[in-house]
Amino acid sequence: MFLVACYSEHPLTQWLQEQPIIREKGKAVTGIFEASVACSLDTIDDTKKFGIVSTGKAWEALLTKAVESLPDMDKYGSPSKRFGGVETTGLNATELHYADPELVRQKMDEATRRLLKRGGIGAVCLGCAGMAGMDAIVREGCVKELGKEKGEQVKIIDGVQAGIVFLHAQIGL
Repeated sequence: MFLVACYSEHPLTQWLQEQPIIREKGKAVTGIFEASVACSLDTIDDTKKFGIVSTGKAWEALLTKAVESLPDMDKYGSPSKRFGGVETTGLNATELHYADPELVRQKMDEATRRLLKRGGIGAVCLGCAGMAGMDAIVREGCVKELGKEKGEQVKIIDGVQAGIVFLHAQIGL
């Protein structure tokens, strides 16, 4: 099994999926971006949207385009119809771990709250592998923005975890 742990429309994911040896051997391949979108759609009802909190400003356009280019996903149809957008922290992946922790918390909180202000967000994807384990910070932002009850209902999707679950499910099939 192969997990491409870059939160993007990474060409390695498709390239691996197209390799004859990988298909012949029945190896599972996914990227954390694709897995998190599928997981989001699977965990929210049809009235809700998913959104992404990511790092630098450039990712807003790149991830929006990536969502728009995803093919229909079985029962969910086009993911772009249930997409609430991308908000970014302005930090890069390295800064998530080496910048002042209070600054990281503040930037993650602000991006989460901006995303939720768009309305109808039922799931927030952590839009960088470097955000693995930062779901508690996003949860805090959800609770601050929506109140305790509604804030705790928002699903927070870690792409790395979603990718592992997806791959295990593929192996089980």
